[in-house]
Amino acid sequence: MDSLIFTIAAFIVAVGLLVAVHEYGHYWVARRLGVRVLRFSIGFGRPLLSRQRSPEEPEFVIAAIPLGGYVKMLDEREGPVPPDQAHRAFNRQPLWVRTAVVVAGPAFNFLFAIVAFWAVLTIGETGLRPMIGEVTPATPAANAGLRAGDEIVSVNGRTTPTWSLAMQEIATGTVARPELAIQVRDASGNLETRVIASSDIGDLAESSGGVLAQVGVTPLRPAVPPVFGTIVDGEAADLAGIRTGDRVIAVDGIPIESWGQWVDYVQARPGTSLALEIERGGVRELIELTPAPLARDDAVIGRIGAANAPAPELLAKYEARHQLGLVEAVPAAIGKTVEYSVLTLKVIWRILTGEASVHNLSGPITIADTAGKTASIGLVYFLKFLAIVSISLGVLNLLPVPMLDGGHLVYFAIEAVKGSPVSEAVMEQGQKIGLLVLLGLMSLAFYVDLVRVFG
Repeated sequence: MDSLIFTIAAFIVAVGLLVAVHEYGHYWVARRLGVRVLRFSIGFGRPLLSRQRSPEEPEFVIAAIPLGGYVKMLDEREGPVPPDQAHRAFNRQPLWVRTAVVVAGPAFNFLFAIVAFWAVLTIGETGLRPMIGEVTPATPAANAGLRAGDEIVSVNGRTTPTWSLAMQEIATGTVARPELAIQVRDASGNLETRVIASSDIGDLAESSGGVLAQVGVTPLRPAVPPVFGTIVDGEAADLAGIRTGDRVIAVDGIPIESWGQWVDYVQARPGTSLALEIERGGVRELIELTPAPLARDDAVIGRIGAANAPAPELLAKYEARHQLGLVEAVPAAIGKTVEYSVLTLKVIWRILTGEASVHNLSGPITIADTAGKTASIGLVYFLKFLAIVSISLGVLNLLPVPMLDGGHLVYFAIEAVKGSPVSEAVMEQGQKIGLLVLLGLMSLAFYVDLVRVFG
């Protein structure tokens, strides 16, 4: 239940923040260019909170349905406008002013993504070095000659000091390029390049095992000693009398060689009494321990409330950190934003042309789930998630669909060519078509979400 509440909270924060950024772009530029703003709303439907300092100032609203927002401007097409205020009406503005106001929403989404990526790059990211533990036979990785013990140094020329960065480059490269040039350092220290055709990897959205499973590699997991570090008060390990520094020797008569092996054993036995042999101060003792059941995704696992003791020698060998300076991170953040924007467009085009599955779409359930997971991992991962979703929001709003910002820009382009605005009848028909398109896309994305959840 706590996990569900956290996921919902993370989703509301993410959507609310990104919608606020988008709408603030419209609001800020409109106000600067002399357009009167009547209302700034986060969410749709019945207002939950409302504030207006004076009748001449905008009304700020938080509404009941947190799946969007809007900026309402003074406009003669939407209601009567006092003669002394006509010069501030949106429809009375020069074409360039109206265009700037409309473009500002998506532009602020891209700007937010740049700032978020910049923050991620300057904060830095720590992770395991991308060393391959196993290569599955008859997979793209095996066919390309990747071997156990290889360390991925770069993908398509981009350095990959951690597994997280390596997976990002593989995933984006599969969509953006016809092949992946993976440079590896083998066990002897030699640098070699292995090439995998993107078509051999296939559509990652159709893979249930993720990027690495589709490629055919398993990360090398360092064998962390099975020594207890942090013990959570009041949970199973604490109640059984386990202390920091205890080393697991065996469980139910089975020798335990690593912390990972111990975790797998515990998680597979929720509610089952375990006969645990530990070593404490050179003396071996027997302890009875019962993992508490914990619901996770679609399964129930065992949990004892303990973490392993740090292993500095393993961290020095297997851990890497990726961090850029304040100035150096600026062009890198801009480059990432441009890359993900182009990638989003390519995915949309491939879906429309039938080259990619509709399972590449993400609806509110998937977005909420990802928001919760990334927020629970840490700030860096949540910022990455926000940046990517903000880019998607910016790109989608620029599509030439009536009701979206891109639809308005199409009308403005026609106006620039013909010298007069598009007729209200044409705009009204366009709104109806746009509404049907958006409802269709939302329904499809929600259906894909349900398929992911329920199979």
